Amino acid sequence: MTDLFNNIHGKRIAARKVTGRVRGLYIASGQDFVTQAIDKLQCDHGGIIGDYHYGMTRRAGGREPWYQRGTVIRNDRQLSLISVEELEKIAAAMGLDAIRPEWIGANIVVEGIADFTLLPAGTVLFFDSGLTLKLNGLNAPCKIAGTSIAQHIGAQNEAVLALNFVKAAKYLRGQTGWVERTGGVEVADKITGRIPEQLYYAPD
Repeated sequence: MTDLFNNIHGKRIAARKVTGRVRGLYIASGQDFVTQAIDKLQCDHGGIIGDYHYGMTRRAGGREPWYQRGTVIRNDRQLSLISVEELEKIAAAMGLDAIRPEWIGANIVVEGIADFTLLPAGTVLFFDSGLTLKLNGLNAPCKIAGTSIAQHIGAQNEAVLALNFVKAAKYLRGQTGWVERTGGVEVADKITGRIPEQLYYAPD
């Protein structure tokens, strides 16, 4: 047991907390993922009430190649979150003045949490207004979101800009998550994040 502990101890990052703030809130109340600004979001266990991605389940797509496309699975992508700081980095890398969170379907924009996209899956976010979210892990950038950016800025070559987004947003695209405790979230809410203990897994 001592040998096991010593082996694990060198590969362990202790659990810890981070804090930040809600900078903006958005809902996709239409027929696609593009969102609109709103002052408050109300969530139950299906996600954001009235949102395009609302539901306890979803259908598997290209992100889940181990399932046949269309297989019904748990909806672990009820909400999309991104940080102000990382959104600015993506825009700068693409040579744009700004990228609005609505264009890429963000629901919650946070600020003050360093390297937000790199928070490990299982991190729990507590919002002052009552909502609790569990993060599913980093949100891989896709050409669909890149095409939306291209259309909103009137780019001449949508395909090129969409691909540029995929490259520029790698490890900066934010997180997806699902509702663990129902409740609301408001702009300027304080966020307390509880990061779980992490162990480096590399079996011989």
